[in-house]
Amino acid sequence: MMNETELKHLERRVDELLQRMAALKSENRSLRENQAALLNERAHLIEKNELARSRVEAMIGRLKSMEQDS
Repeated sequence: MMNETELKHLERRVDELLQRMAALKSENRSLRENQAALLNERAHLIEKNELARSRVEAMIGRLKSMEQDS
């Protein structure tokens, strides 16, 4: 059977574990929010990159067309 000292030590340890669990939950939530924001930003950057690529391709097409007309 546990004596009083062992019981108090166990209580402290359980309290520490509960605090750590709460901190990890909070950190996990924050990491998930950051991940969502980064995925959103990535999608936006991919969209901007595709737009820039299509504009450059259009410019190249116009330049080639001007070259052929000359």
